[in-house]
Amino acid sequence: MRKSKNKSFENIYQQHHPMVLQMCLGFVKGDRDTANDLSQEVFIRVWNNLTSFRGASSYKTWIYRITVNTCLQYVKKEKKAQTLPIPEIADRTSGMEDVTNPKISMLYNAIGQLKKVDRLIIMMVLENQDYASISEVIGISPANVRVKIHRIKKRLETTLKKQVT
Repeated sequence: MRKSKNKSFENIYQQHHPMVLQMCLGFVKGDRDTANDLSQEVFIRVWNNLTSFRGASSYKTWIYRITVNTCLQYVKKEKKAQTLPIPEIADRTSGMEDVTNPKISMLYNAIGQLKKVDRLIIMMVLENQDYASISEVIGISPANVRVKIHRIKKRLETTLKKQVT
């Protein structure tokens, strides 16, 4: 039993870690260290709950939910603990591989300004998730997902234009 759990976890980790890390990056405005910590927390929760996975959804959907809940808990905890304004993204990207690309920093900053659910949706879009998958994780209809994505893109476009000017 232990060996099969280890093997299953290894496969799940290899397959889903990039997706989890990207989702976490979106929630923490591109802060690579915090995203790595959150990603590790997600996979600790996956490991602890692997034997109780019922198979009612795919592993991917299950891991999305764990990732979203972990990130939302982090954001809530940070919001309560925060007494000073959040430092600008430029100050927090020193550990990012893409630090040489200011467009990526601007995008993460813009995503970080969205509402929590909108951040989740756009990060799933960046992961090339289809409307049905996003719908299942968020709990809204695929048609509503399509509308939300359109509106989120408009908001991001407006935010990015303001950053450029």
